[in-house]
Amino acid sequence: MRRFRSQQMMITVNGTSIKKIVMLAILGFMMMFTVVGVMTSLKPEYRITSSSVNNVATHFPGEAFVHLFSFENHYFSQVLPVEKRKPKYSSMMFEMMTSVNLEDPRSLLGSELPGFSIFDSEIIVAGEGLDYTNMPYESAPPLEVMLAEREASVESLGQAEKSSEEKPVPPPKMTTNGKKVVYIYHTHTHESYLPALKGVTDLDAAFHPTVNVTKVGEKLAEEMEKRGIGAEVNTEDFIDKLVKNGMKYYQAYDVSRKTVEEAMTKNRDLQYFIDIHRDTRRRNDTTVTINGRNYARIVFIIGGNNAKYEKNLQIAKDLHELLQQKYPGLSKGVIQKKGAGTNGKFNQDLSENAILIEFGGVDNTFEELFRTASAVADVFSEYYWQAEKVQSPASGQKK
Repeated sequence: MRRFRSQQMMITVNGTSIKKIVMLAILGFMMMFTVVGVMTSLKPEYRITSSSVNNVATHFPGEAFVHLFSFENHYFSQVLPVEKRKPKYSSMMFEMMTSVNLEDPRSLLGSELPGFSIFDSEIIVAGEGLDYTNMPYESAPPLEVMLAEREASVESLGQAEKSSEEKPVPPPKMTTNGKKVVYIYHTHTHESYLPALKGVTDLDAAFHPTVNVTKVGEKLAEEMEKRGIGAEVNTEDFIDKLVKNGMKYYQAYDVSRKTVEEAMTKNRDLQYFIDIHRDTRRRNDTTVTINGRNYARIVFIIGGNNAKYEKNLQIAKDLHELLQQKYPGLSKGVIQKKGAGTNGKFNQDLSENAILIEFGGVDNTFEELFRTASAVADVFSEYYWQAEKVQSPASGQKK
């Protein structure tokens, strides 16, 4: 009798448990369909997108994911340093909700102080004199500045060409045989230099529709051609397109991106893509004297928010090291830019061989800039032909 009653009680208990499980399952499905329904019925601007998921994921360091894996397999935790085997999830949650990193006060100051966001950049390789107090930056000019009429000294370009000439470049041992393998363009086309602008002294007004960074790009392409490397230079006025289409200055990369994509489609021989810009820093930060001659210093900018970041970064590092050997002090270093307040890609996600180079600052002369363009072409040619030998061991003959 007792056994029968106990079995009856177990059936009742089990029956109650089964009912609870069924009810919970039903409630779970209802909640899931409700959440999915709400998410799909929201306006597009309020829906969760891949970019928003990516932004959340950026707050979680790789160590956190390895730590999660270690719950299933303890061997995963052994690959982490001892001090990082127990990540601080509370700090990560706080950063995700407030965008403030307790270990980096710049994350708080950057959102409170105007202009402080330029210090969000990270110095990957620091050249001579580069630190967080003299980071390169570009000022976004207001519309009236971009449209203002300014007189430029066109004659000075010819003089700069003659004055900047180094030793004659010997005929190249190898060439690309007429193929254009380097593509040079200028996203912020109007960026110019004060010495070439008559009567202009305000650094925020160093812009011109024709006498600008495109002249540096043309010189760089010319010097590469002398060294057997076919280079195509695009001088399209992207800023003019911005103005005509009522777009914001930060959208210049969207405009130049289309041009780069078209170039890649038309010419499958293109291997390297160089976007030339100008720093807003003053002369003491952007000029170096090498063997008694002044050069405009350069700095490499790599976007941290692109899938090809590692490859782009390696090229910038390699070129920086080569410049250090032949032209000490010419390269200020390599800087990574990503996150809020910056493009973070700079079209570098289009190719593993894409870099952005800041040539000089607002106070540099075209004589100094052309001299630097020649030096960069000199070093780049060494890098290019060495890479060609590595990829094609039997490429000792003319291309």
